[in-house]
This record gives sequence, C-alpha cells and structure tokens, in this order.
Amino acid sequence: MDNDAYGHVNNVVYYSFFDTAVNRWLIERGLLDIAGSEAIGLVVETQCRYASPITFPDRVTAGIRVVHLGRSSVRYELALFRNEDEAPAATGHFVHVYVDRASRTSVAIPETVRRALESLCVSPATTLPPSTS
Repeated sequence: MDNDAYGHVNNVVYYSFFDTAVNRWLIERGLLDIAGSEAIGLVVETQCRYASPITFPDRVTAGIRVVHLGRSSVRYELALFRNEDEAPAATGHFVHVYVDRASRTSVAIPETVRRALESLCVSPATTLPPSTS
C-alpha cells in the first residue's frame, strides 16, 4: 500500500502524514482526547505541493508551524522531509475549525489549545525547520 504503481508513496498518503503530524502534536501535549474532547478540530481545507518523491521505506519527518490563529480556526503549514534531505519533499497547509463535538457548531479554540498553538505561530515568510513531530 505504501508505494503506488509509479514507485513512490501515493499522493493521498501525504495528506495522512499532515493529519498525523498535527494530531500527534496535539495529543502529545494533552490537548486532544480523540474520544472525549468537547471541542474538536474539523479539517475544512488542505493543500499539498509535491517537490520530490517519497518511497517506502523512507523515514519521513514533518515540520509544523501556525500561520493563522483565529477565534475558532487555525491554519497550519507543514513540510515533509525525506530521510536526511534538507529540502522538503512536500509542503502544504491544513486548516482546523473548532466545533462542539455534539452540535458541530463553531466554538472558540479552547484556551489551553490556543496557548500551545501560539508557541508554533510564525510569519509565513519564515523558513520552516524540521520538527520531530
């Protein structure tokens, strides 16, 4: 499943890498309880630009930053790095809108989540360093 007919990781897997990197960052900091958080972030927009192929069994490292932190939404920019490459294999963005789990109506980003996300806030013109998340 890792490599497609063209010998590289299929394009849709890059979006899974983005989702995994963001959710892992949130979970590791105790900011997301997949089954129990009252406010949850729903993905409303994603985008990916491919620069070079990733193939199995490459090691993939994700860099994450926040370029917009609104009342109920956050826009992450991500970069995926292959093995020891300094240039990203792919870059993109991922937008969460926070909603009430039960009603699915928009809610403010919980304060503990907001404070943690502020630590990732940078200008979009800043170079994205690799992250271990």
